[in-house]
Amino acid sequence: MLLWLTDYLSEFIRAFSVFQYLTFRTMVSVMTALFTSLLIGPYVIAKLTDLQMGQTVREDGPQSHLSKAGTPTMGGALILIVILVTTLLWGDLTSRHIWVVLSVTAAFGVIGWADDYLKIARKNSAGLVARWKYFWQSLVGLSAAVFLFSAAELPAETALIVPFFKEVAIPLGTGFVLLSYLMIVGMSNAVNLTDGLDGLAILPTVMVGAALGLIAYVAGNTEFSAYLQIPYIPGAGELAVFCGALIGAGLGFLWFNTYPAQIFMGDVGALALGAALGVVAIIVRHEIVLLIMGGLFVLETASVIIQVASFSLTGKRIFRMAPIHHHFELKGWPEPKVIVRFWIVTLVLVTIGLSTLKLR
Repeated sequence: MLLWLTDYLSEFIRAFSVFQYLTFRTMVSVMTALFTSLLIGPYVIAKLTDLQMGQTVREDGPQSHLSKAGTPTMGGALILIVILVTTLLWGDLTSRHIWVVLSVTAAFGVIGWADDYLKIARKNSAGLVARWKYFWQSLVGLSAAVFLFSAAELPAETALIVPFFKEVAIPLGTGFVLLSYLMIVGMSNAVNLTDGLDGLAILPTVMVGAALGLIAYVAGNTEFSAYLQIPYIPGAGELAVFCGALIGAGLGFLWFNTYPAQIFMGDVGALALGAALGVVAIIVRHEIVLLIMGGLFVLETASVIIQVASFSLTGKRIFRMAPIHHHFELKGWPEPKVIVRFWIVTLVLVTIGLSTLKLR
């Protein structure tokens, strides 16, 4: 919205023309989201506390977590509101990519909100019935996948790009819909599984989001995409503004979510942010790179799958507890040590993922 206003004002005051630059709007998006989060964060925490929106802790979890019961949850609503408002302010609202990402993020946020609300209302950690949760996630994920497939204008927009190779692009056809669905729903649940310690999920999400924002910028630029030999996706660069909003909102939330947390993200934030990462990666055609950069999320999900499969087949557990961050807690690692070490792992993986842009 403000993009239109600044465009109009630039006819009279030349300085406003700077807002037409994508890089500038991305930086402004980061700062807008960050300062808005820091400004309204204390009010949101106080309001959630007054409404008794306290966290319900698993009884079978680490004993150190019992003290966290009652800490305000559903703080992800703060992240989502800031991201949506900031993107609407500084994004190009004629971009279909912007509307797809915003729609999926908001829809998964609603699903997460319902899950969080039921946990609080029922005073247990069960939340939304699994089959219904998966049904609504699948409905939104498939809808987004079908739309992106039908709206594709270039063959590259539906081809699987393999990193480290210059000209390997596998035409997917309708298989694009299946891959996109799996990426959206899979990443959504992967981030949700990771969100088990103070600040554990939000900073890796910010780091991966920042990297995807950079990829979106170069993928939407004819010169940079040609130089790096990655597919040119018209209009994809505008997603850098969305990723900028995610960075600012995420860092602002981390200010209150860092150990010991004053507020928890809840499913309303985790499900939405994971889905957002998946959609951005799909649009810029870097799904495999997302799996590399988001290796922490993949590891957390894999640990749950392995644990369940092992116990079902042999009656034995591979890990002391899944997801894997709880395994290290039960081994005696203090919570801050687990968090920071997992952050370091993500930083390394994001660096590896970004290196694929050049190593082709």
